[in-house]
Amino acid sequence: MPSAEGRATSSFIHMDPPEHDRLRRVAMRHFGPPHTPGLVTGLDGFLTATVGSLIDDVAGMERIDIVDDFASLFPLTVTCHLLGVPRGDEPRFHLWVNDIMNSIDYDPQTDPKEKLDKGVQARKDLLQALGTLVEQRHNRPGDDLLARLANDDGPDGRMTDTEIAATAKLLLIAGHETTVNLIANGMLTLLRHPHVLQRLRDEPDLVVPLVEELLRYEPPVHIIPWRAAYSDITVADTLIPKGSQIMLMLASGNRDPKRFHHPDRFDPDRRDNQHLGFGSGIHLCFGGPLARRETQIALTELVRRLDRPRLVTDPPPYRRSPVLRGPIHLDIEQGDG
Repeated sequence: MPSAEGRATSSFIHMDPPEHDRLRRVAMRHFGPPHTPGLVTGLDGFLTATVGSLIDDVAGMERIDIVDDFASLFPLTVTCHLLGVPRGDEPRFHLWVNDIMNSIDYDPQTDPKEKLDKGVQARKDLLQALGTLVEQRHNRPGDDLLARLANDDGPDGRMTDTEIAATAKLLLIAGHETTVNLIANGMLTLLRHPHVLQRLRDEPDLVVPLVEELLRYEPPVHIIPWRAAYSDITVADTLIPKGSQIMLMLASGNRDPKRFHHPDRFDPDRRDNQHLGFGSGIHLCFGGPLARRETQIALTELVRRLDRPRLVTDPPPYRRSPVLRGPIHLDIEQGDG
């Protein structure tokens, strides 16, 4: 649970029922099934065009950083479009999100304090900008997510402007970094398994089970911290007392040999792949369907259009985060080399 001071600007991901459940239901009325079942599939044309434009920008380059030149740009552009951020404001949103994500890795022993300060200021600027956009949507119905939330009079009542801004911030920050990691982890895994890369090039429909296996094998989130036990519970003969702080090791569960046959093998043909890549329970990632589709289209087009891609450095450098798992850079070469 967030502190009392932080609750005003916290998203529902940090809340417990019943407050969490109400805010999540309001958000999901406009973000997915059953009320808006076509939202993600309706974005296919925009997703494909955005991916194509980004690949066009790097197609002729001998060396590409999949993170900086592609993955970090794609999901943020999509989320801005979904929220209704004006195109002219998108560069500011990109800068704010980048400053916030850079500050997450802040190490007081090695990093300048400016790195942390920029992240703090970016959070304030982002929330202020989102609040202004929400104010502009009142009594002005529209198709973007901010307009729908600002004018929603559903059974759970309307979110406050602050709650809408916090929800939008959640989509921009949590949805950005996790999808960047998923795409980058995906390309890294494919380049380490060239036979699977070639299969995807020859069989584009393979991408659906492939992304599910990727979410199991190399998930973008390895740990979910900040949970508490609601009651005494026994797990593997160990008593966890009520109120205990818990960290959920998603990546460990995804490699559990009691659940998955040959868990350390990347196998896109794996059956019954009930992974924990998007968490589970009431906090199951509500942006999961969009992240799946973004990654499916991104990997399909990268594999189809890049010319004989190969890793420059393996392993690549990773973020200094025990929670989020993904390369901070993923340099590849293409062409004859």
